[in-house]
Amino acid sequence: MKRKISNIILKLFGWKIVGDLPKDKKYLIVFAPHTSNWDFIFGRCFGYQLNIYAKFLGKSQLFQFPFGWFFRWMGGIPVNRAKSNNLVTTTIDLFNNSEYLVLGIAPEGTRSWTNKWKLGFYHIAVGANIPIMLSFLDYEKKEAGIGLILHPSGKVEEDLQKIQSYYEDITPKFKEKYNPKIF
Repeated sequence: MKRKISNIILKLFGWKIVGDLPKDKKYLIVFAPHTSNWDFIFGRCFGYQLNIYAKFLGKSQLFQFPFGWFFRWMGGIPVNRAKSNNLVTTTIDLFNNSEYLVLGIAPEGTRSWTNKWKLGFYHIAVGANIPIMLSFLDYEKKEAGIGLILHPSGKVEEDLQKIQSYYEDITPKFKEKYNPKIF
């Protein structure tokens, strides 16, 4: 049902999917740029079209009444951003204890302009020894997909430079809210 609804939404808005379905059973999807609530809708739709049923981390306020059930049904995992909760370590453990897990993360951490990305996604991938799939929504081309698959080397600056270069030519919905500088 999610796949059929997603197909209708993407066609209605004129989006096309590019890239291929990852073969890995466990990986982290970086979702960027993230400047609009539409990113969630189109991102989930493109994922369902590729049969990617990713879990995602979201601020705990999303999971309150009346829409909490919906975000859980969509694969959401609530995160209380007001306190430190060892999220990186907990997520690494989740990957290590799962046979199949796909987790989507928007490393900007907000839809607003930010000085730099949060790097927890990178530390999770290194700690769990999983690849990072770089996904995108390009509003200018109306394309959604997965492009670069990065196997983190542990050389943080070098890997982050590759990621930053990848996203430089992607057009977000709101350009003024996007800072492609990762670090």
